[in-house]
Amino acid sequence: MAWIYLVGAGFLEIVWAYAMKQSEGFTQIGPTLVMAAGMVGSFWLLAVAMRTLPLGTAYTIWTGIGAVGAFVVGIAVLGEQASPMRILAAALIVCGLVTMKLSTSQ
Repeated sequence: MAWIYLVGAGFLEIVWAYAMKQSEGFTQIGPTLVMAAGMVGSFWLLAVAMRTLPLGTAYTIWTGIGAVGAFVVGIAVLGEQASPMRILAAALIVCGLVTMKLSTSQ
């Protein structure tokens, strides 16, 4: 169950990062509220997952899901550049996440 909470926390991190971009420096109230709710939910789910999972594993997976997810949203939704080097960097993050998961006994 902890892994489900952790993945949920990672997805909410993507939501709040995207909403922060859409808030235009906190000048747009709707995206700012979505960002705040996403942050609270993300941190709460991360905290619940950390009841069982090791700190290093949980935090690494959480930030990795957020980083790679925000990268994908940036390309797919915001039209950001998808250069080979950026894709390689994201792939290396995913490799690190898989390795971290495989090295955790829970």
